[in-house]
Amino acid sequence: MKRDSKAKIDRRDLLRVLGVSAGAAASPVALMGEAQADAGTSDEKRKTRYDANSEDVKAFYRVNHYPK
Repeated sequence: MKRDSKAKIDRRDLLRVLGVSAGAAASPVALMGEAQADAGTSDEKRKTRYDANSEDVKAFYRVNHYPK
C-alpha cells in the first residue's frame, strides 16, 4: 500500500503553513497604534447640537403621529 503522490503534503507541513499565514495576517493589526479622538476646542465641546423646534423634528413627530 504505497502511495505515489508527487505533491505530498504532510499534516505537519500543512499546519505549519496555516499557522504562519494566520500570524502574518494578524501582525499588521498588532503594529497599528491606538486611535485618538479629536479634542477640539472647549467651545466646540459645549456647542448645542439639538434643536427641538427645528423643522425636521416637527415633521418627524407630525408624520409619526406622536401626541403633542
